[in-house]
Order: sequence, then structure tokens, then C-alpha cells
Amino acid sequence: MNSIDLTPLYRSSIGYDRLGALLDSALCGSDISAGYPAYSIEVLDDNHYAITLAVAGFENSELDLSVENNVLSVRGQKGEEQAKRNYLHQGIANRTFERKFNLAEHVEVTDADLSNGLLTVNLVREIPEAMKPRRIAINQSASKLEHKAKTKTGDTTKDVA
Repeated sequence: MNSIDLTPLYRSSIGYDRLGALLDSALCGSDISAGYPAYSIEVLDDNHYAITLAVAGFENSELDLSVENNVLSVRGQKGEEQAKRNYLHQGIANRTFERKFNLAEHVEVTDADLSNGLLTVNLVREIPEAMKPRRIAINQSASKLEHKAKTKTGDTTKDVA
């Protein structure tokens, strides 16, 4: 499959360099474990989010969370004792997984909690003061603009309006 040329968009956009890579990975990439583990993304308020993953059967020590280059990675790896079990039927998936989430600029992971087989990762968007919108005052001058030219006559200088 051919990738999409987004060069015309870059002419009038600044700071969206990752957009092309995200679209390419979404259109061309194939994630073989796209449905495992199941997850939900919740908007708690304007700047707070929560990602909840169903990780039934995984213990805290078997899960790993990391953030690198605005990508949150959640990995789960079962221990050796799981491979030694002899099942008649195994309906609960306990396989190794890695799920990645692209985070927007200024979104940080605050904490994570494992409870009742659900891993909840809390996120907050903290926009720096320098990047928040601000109003710019427009100065008004009460007097008219006048051009004053100075002429020199001998040792004195006169203002000419």
C-alpha cells in the first residue's frame, strides 16, 4: 500500500511532524493483537483522562508501563508457572501483550492502579503558561502623529512642524 503525501499540509502547519507518521502507521500498519487486551479511554474532564485495560490474570509484577517520545507502552508477560498448567479449556487469555497509545503534546501519565483485573492509567494534560492563549493589548495614542523636522541655524536647533 502506498503512503499518503502530506507535504502540502506542512506548508501551512507548524509542529505537526508526527501527523504523517501516525497516519501511515494507522493506514499501513497491521497490529496482530489489535483486540487484546480490551481497553477503554475515558475523558474525566477537560484535562484529565483515564485508560482502562482488562488484564485479568496478570499480577502487578507481570505488568510494565513506560512512556517514551509521547508513546505510552503497556506490556504484560506471564511467568513460567503459567506455561506449566494443563487446561481442559482455556477461555481466559493470559498471553504476553504490548499495547501502545500515542499521547498528545503535554499529556503526562500521573499514576496507574490495578484493581479487580483492570489496569487504570490516569493522564493529565498540563499546558505550560507560555503556550496558553493570551490577549495582546493594542495601544492607542491620543495625539496625532506629527513629523517634526529639525533645522540647524547657527548654534541653535529649531523644531519645524
